[in-house]
Amino acid sequence: MAATPSNIQLLPHAHDFRIDQQIINIFGNVSNERRDLILRLNPIIDASHTRNRKTSPPDSECFPGTRKVVIKGITSWADTRIVLGTKTTHVYWSHGFAGSGKSAVSLEIARIYAGSGRLLASYFFFRNAGDRSGMTRFAVTLASQLVATVPATASFINAAIEAEPGLLTQGVSLATRLERLVYEPFRAVVERGMIDKTLVESPFIFVIDGLDECEDKQGVMDFIDHMLDYFKRHPSIPLRFFIASRVEEHIRARLYNDVVLLDNLDSHGADKDIEMFLEGSFQAASVHDRVIQEYIRAHGKWPTKSHMNDLVGHIKGSFVLASTIFKFIAQPATEEDPSTPMERLPLTLKINGLDPLYAQTLARSQHLRHFRQIISAIALLRMPFTVVGLASLLGIERFEIVHVLLNLQAIIHLPGADEEGQVTVCHTSLREFLRIESRSGQFFVPPSFQLHLSYHCFSSLFGPSRIFVSRVEYGRWFSDVHWDSFVSSDACDFVTEIERLKACQRLHIDRLPYSAFLCSMIFYSLFLRNLDHLLYALTESANQLSLTVESPDRRIRLWLEEVKIYQYVGTIERTVQFTEQTYETLDRALQRASTAIRAKFPELRRLDPRSVGRQRQFLLQDDHAGHLHFSGINIFSLLEWIVARAKFKWEAAKITPRRPLEFTLKAWVGSDDDVFFTFDGVR
Repeated sequence: MAATPSNIQLLPHAHDFRIDQQIINIFGNVSNERRDLILRLNPIIDASHTRNRKTSPPDSECFPGTRKVVIKGITSWADTRIVLGTKTTHVYWSHGFAGSGKSAVSLEIARIYAGSGRLLASYFFFRNAGDRSGMTRFAVTLASQLVATVPATASFINAAIEAEPGLLTQGVSLATRLERLVYEPFRAVVERGMIDKTLVESPFIFVIDGLDECEDKQGVMDFIDHMLDYFKRHPSIPLRFFIASRVEEHIRARLYNDVVLLDNLDSHGADKDIEMFLEGSFQAASVHDRVIQEYIRAHGKWPTKSHMNDLVGHIKGSFVLASTIFKFIAQPATEEDPSTPMERLPLTLKINGLDPLYAQTLARSQHLRHFRQIISAIALLRMPFTVVGLASLLGIERFEIVHVLLNLQAIIHLPGADEEGQVTVCHTSLREFLRIESRSGQFFVPPSFQLHLSYHCFSSLFGPSRIFVSRVEYGRWFSDVHWDSFVSSDACDFVTEIERLKACQRLHIDRLPYSAFLCSMIFYSLFLRNLDHLLYALTESANQLSLTVESPDRRIRLWLEEVKIYQYVGTIERTVQFTEQTYETLDRALQRASTAIRAKFPELRRLDPRSVGRQRQFLLQDDHAGHLHFSGINIFSLLEWIVARAKFKWEAAKITPRRPLEFTLKAWVGSDDDVFFTFDGVR
């Protein structure tokens, strides 16, 4: 899958696009020198335990009075002093199934040690949350928090960057970045006595939550391997790592060893904690819900003790299920679901697990306009959007987004009218549910929707509303990522889905024609390893090109001129038989395109004169880092060269009938050569 360019910091990764203001807010009394260093490190602001959990999930915390035994076990480990000559367990791994409360425990641990001054940094991974779902900015984010909590580390981090500027790029390994920017600066201030002695008497701690949510599995393995190796080399360093995650093989294989303290969160009885949470939540709901108030006046306590026992037994220790069930029961009635909380409670006892609860909640809005489009976008987008951003990206009115999501607040967070927060899923398992057909059934989000998301992203680059920075920046870097996901899916037939999109009626919004999108992205598909339709891609690019330049749409000039960056990975070399039939198909389409360009954009035609076929190869610009650069007019020039070169070869051979020619495309990352096309063999 294509990845975001490592040397470019994207605005979408800040989520609400107020990076400067957010950073200023976290500085407080931080000195100018440290502030400048933090800005230079460019951390992820919403990755720590202090983030706004409503806009940057997971939104979970321990209900007051719960998880006491679990917390006590962790703090006992974290408070144990380092004793030379004795075995020290530097790493604590708390693992459990989805919804067992891992993130809530992590938050509580981070709060405890932030209060005592011994929390060095916290990092909460979350899938489909931009850089927070990867390792690209993990080290710099930990380092920036380290600077804020242990100011003396700033000079050592600065010195490391001055000595090795590549530490701020992806050109240096994750292990090296962690060692130079995080571990060694901390060790330096400890060994030089630059930390308050009362604090050094007990270890400091990093809290890392949701490691399984990180989509960079190799990065996760590198982090764990290097962390364990560092503690092996420095066994007396007063440092602890608390890690919480699900049990996934790439994590389990490394953390299941005798130098890591393992704790299965599922083994701790949670029934009492679940009951405490439910009682507190229902009591709070009754304060504001007049229906519940009147029911209690007429019938006494609700839920009853029997109700509570049934709910706790049914929930079986899953905190996310407890939270979702409560929200489902307490949510306001709607025209489609006029039932009361008292009527919904017994229904939840018939729902086995989260999946049926997700389905029943989604059914409340499935009849509404744009439901499928909105839910599919939430399931597949690589980072969350505000309501305004989501509406802008999809070309849907804001009120329609809100209309669909109002009924789904038991499972999807909808920010209030006065909030600038993002629309987010309450738990990662909802996104998993939507993307697995055997679980979601009629609510399944097919991989083919990646094609439609790619279109919306691509179109956003040429729309009149380019003031929506979030939409434009997301579209700039993720149109090809969504396209790549579509092409690489075994569940999608490339040609069939393209033909279906071509048959779609034009959207009733001011968007770039489908033909411009298809021309660019089908052409881009030539550089994807998993495309088996090279000749179809060539001829269809030409057909869509002619339709595009014949269109009266005012944005076509911009599409022709503006160079977009596309990403490809690895070496690509393909050779196909180029027949006279393919030649004729291309030639017809290009004659139409040439006529339209000459009539509407004559200056572009003069800047890029027509090829006569003498050029042996056609070079396409790349930056030797896996990124292609081309515009609509570049596509036109290449296709014209293909036709001209084929004609030149056939005429030079003077053979009738025209025999198929071998047409080759070759590209590879990091080469001194550009991407090239040829009919004359690969050198």
